[in-house]
Amino acid sequence: MPAQPAPPPQPAAAGAPRPAARGEQVILFRIGPQIFAVSANEVQEIRSTDNMAAAAAEVPTPELRMVRYVITRGHRKLYVVHGAALFGLPSAPASLVLVLRNSRAALLVEAVESMTRISRLMALPQAFCGRERAWYRGLTVLGDAVVPVLNPGGLLSADELARLDAASAANEPAAQNAASAPPRPSASEERQAVP
Repeated sequence: MPAQPAPPPQPAAAGAPRPAARGEQVILFRIGPQIFAVSANEVQEIRSTDNMAAAAAEVPTPELRMVRYVITRGHRKLYVVHGAALFGLPSAPASLVLVLRNSRAALLVEAVESMTRISRLMALPQAFCGRERAWYRGLTVLGDAVVPVLNPGGLLSADELARLDAASAANEPAAQNAASAPPRPSASEERQAVP
């Protein structure tokens, strides 16, 4: 009797656990009262806001209140997304920036809690039906808590990136003019120049 071909794999039902890639190292971080996870492989570096402040320039985009700063690294622009504003959480002073790999977004967070390994990633329930479906890869359970696992590529849509690029480009000539303008004399230098 010939062997029967294996049936094709069926998609996991919503909420059904699916294995994370052979167990996955994640970074747990806090925004307001909520703990989130992001794959450690998706984080290029974690910097303090103090270290990033000198490299950041404001982006005038009132319609995208979750992004106020852009950081230029080489020819690459990273838009700093304020996590509390994006996720609609109570805002507290953010002290860290997660610079994300393969993303044009960096995420402003309050604290990094720890690193851990997850072995299961559950699909998002159907209750997640808006923009948040792009923000998360899925959910995981750690202890008694359900933790959303971030999808770095979904923080900013293509349309939002285009608007940010346009606002940033429009802002560059003004910033370059301010940087190349001769410094204004101080009040004491002006007094010395007057006969």
